[in-house]
Amino acid sequence: MQITASLVKELRARTGAGMMDCKKALSATDGDMDKAIDYLREKGLSKAAKKASRVAAEGIVECYVDEANKVAALVEVNCETDFVANTDEYKNLVASIARHIAACKPADMDALMAQTFTGTDKTVKDVITEAIAKIGEKVDLRRFTVYEYGNHTLGHYIHGAGKIGVMVELEGGDEEVAKHVAMQIAAAAPSWLDRTQVPQDVLDHEKEVLSEQARNEGKPEKIIEKMVIGRLQKFYKENCLVDQEFVMDNEKTISGLLKEHGAKALRFVRYQLGEGIEKKKEDFAAEVQSFMNK
Repeated sequence: MQITASLVKELRARTGAGMMDCKKALSATDGDMDKAIDYLREKGLSKAAKKASRVAAEGIVECYVDEANKVAALVEVNCETDFVANTDEYKNLVASIARHIAACKPADMDALMAQTFTGTDKTVKDVITEAIAKIGEKVDLRRFTVYEYGNHTLGHYIHGAGKIGVMVELEGGDEEVAKHVAMQIAAAAPSWLDRTQVPQDVLDHEKEVLSEQARNEGKPEKIIEKMVIGRLQKFYKENCLVDQEFVMDNEKTISGLLKEHGAKALRFVRYQLGEGIEKKKEDFAAEVQSFMNK
């Protein structure tokens, strides 16, 4: 497979590794991006363990909480430019969509689009279509989550004027600790609530990568298994919410914080604006193209 400049640029953006290392990794893995990331990690060259794409799309992540009815909604609505995302018209549109979702609790995106938009005789889909015509940009109601939290405690947090949004549900605790946990999730981006939620295939894959990493460091086979067990603890601390160090007090873990307040984390959702959406960026384009042409 031909290793193009765009492949090298993407791998560099996702791992922070040097261009020559990225090109070598792609060549060694026949252009397979995921395998190239593993290759760089095994060689100790990758600066990013997670494989999440860089955030690119514009828009807003918004949260609406109906405290009277104990229901909350988190929604991401994308547009093409930051200029549009910062207008009052767009902010009001996203806020009204979040309120509608909390009130009507649609089962999925198809159900949402077919619903009559609150306070109008139009469907949600029609409202989005009209917004596109008026704004002059594509508007994409990308995803949403509804929490009906009953007697539990809800924490929510919006960071960076809608760049990151979080909802977390606790059993016990109070609004202050729930807010702190929501801020933790925004800052530290855990992938799972606790170790029991880590899929077995993910765990097996991580063990393989860590084993190969140890071999490449010249460690003898007889101690590699113990090393992998030790390094998995770091994986859990980075990726499981309750194992993470509390960002506001690194002497505590989140599990310790929750225990102090008689609380238990039940579930959370975190949206980062544009995650997983590919959008042209020029960050390394000229530099990489020049390198590839040599």
